[in-house]
Amino acid sequence: MKIPAIPDKINDKIFQIKINSNESIFKITSYFPLSEFERKDITSLFNSIASSEFHSIFIDNVSDDEWNKTKDQIKKRFQNELFDIDSKL
Repeated sequence: MKIPAIPDKINDKIFQIKINSNESIFKITSYFPLSEFERKDITSLFNSIASSEFHSIFIDNVSDDEWNKTKDQIKKRFQNELFDIDSKL
């Protein structure tokens, strides 16, 4: 499935998009919960996304300003912790 271009401002907040074998999206995982506006933007790009398909790694809501100030640190720390988990298994 060719994923339509998600606006950079929103795409930056997405950790992963999972696609079914029938090439439909079944899960979008963001670092923090996406706002209602952001989910509507994504839903408008994909005709069949339900609200249950949106998930987030962290449950805290953060403002765009907070996200922009800390996103690089959050992404790096999250990736480093995932690699640490793999090395301990």
